[in-house]
Amino acid sequence: MPMTAHDPSLHRRSGRGILGWLRGDTREGDEAHEVSPHTGEDLHRSARRQLLADIGEFLLVHDLDLSPFTLAVAFNYLTGSDGQIMRRIDARLAAREPITLEWLEATARESGDQSDNVTRLMHRLETNISAFETTSNAAKAAASDYTSALSAHVDEMGRAAPDMRQATALPAESSRVVHELVDLARSMLQRTAVLEQDMARSMLETRALRRNLEQARRSAEEDHLTGLPNRRAFEARYEAEFAAAREAGDQLAVAFCDIDNFKRINDEHGHEAGDRVLKSVATALARTSDDRCHVARHGGEEFVILLRGRSLHQAWELLDDTRAALAERRMVNRATDTPFGKVTFSAGIADVFAFPDARSALRGADHALLRAKAEGRNKVVVADPVTDTARG
Repeated sequence: MPMTAHDPSLHRRSGRGILGWLRGDTREGDEAHEVSPHTGEDLHRSARRQLLADIGEFLLVHDLDLSPFTLAVAFNYLTGSDGQIMRRIDARLAAREPITLEWLEATARESGDQSDNVTRLMHRLETNISAFETTSNAAKAAASDYTSALSAHVDEMGRAAPDMRQATALPAESSRVVHELVDLARSMLQRTAVLEQDMARSMLETRALRRNLEQARRSAEEDHLTGLPNRRAFEARYEAEFAAAREAGDQLAVAFCDIDNFKRINDEHGHEAGDRVLKSVATALARTSDDRCHVARHGGEEFVILLRGRSLHQAWELLDDTRAALAERRMVNRATDTPFGKVTFSAGIADVFAFPDARSALRGADHALLRAKAEGRNKVVVADPVTDTARG
């Protein structure tokens, strides 16, 4: 489908549908600013109504069938819940390329569906290992008890056999049978001992497998380029820290950081050089990390930071100091001795508990990041709980 020029900030503007923007309607009259056709209508209700209308228009404009998947994509794009998909769709629209179901599915797979499958498989494997370990422990205990009992009986039979022959004058055939029974019991005892050794070895291998599985789990939650936790790990950390901070009454801030003009760096210096810049920025951000500050790579050139136990101003200062220190550096592409020039990042930061919920705070930080970009880049902008929530 041929596309007209697209405004990447479309999802942040309320009171106007997508079709209007795609038609190039840029009028800023009273209708664009009207909150509701009904006097006194709740602002939040009006925003939800507009969001529903925009989601429907998104699906219609791009000729996408109505499904849970396409609804989720439209919601994540329009609300800014998924910064990565938002930027990829904006880039595709800017290139006048169609938004198709096939492209969206491929993008979703690249963004983590395979990681979901791996996580599920790892969970199933861990469950099976736990069950096997429990069964092995029980079997080993039973085998040990059986070995002890059998050993006692064999010794007793061995001692009793000569006395039985003398007391009862057993015939030679009966005596031979008694000896065979004793030998058979001893053979069973030896085989049981071997089985115990095999089970003990299997248990050691199971424990090693569990350690390897835990290492694989950590690897699955690590960004291999920067060594930082990845988006999946951050989501789990964010959920845990949100609950813990709320219970403890601690302050909590979340920030999105995005490297400025990163596409230009890749275009001019190549992706390998771009990767080195990513690592340098990751290292600069990671220096702020401690047990109360968590840094992760959210995807692409975007990072996310979670700061607990600091006021919003203190969190802003820490992030802004990191930004300023990075901006003072002059990086050089060592492969070509060509300067990268000034490498900077823009950021948006939100006071999590000033927003209605954890997801709203993420959207607020992302909207603040976009404002930082629009206002000239290389700055940290604080999210407004009122306007940035309304945009979502």
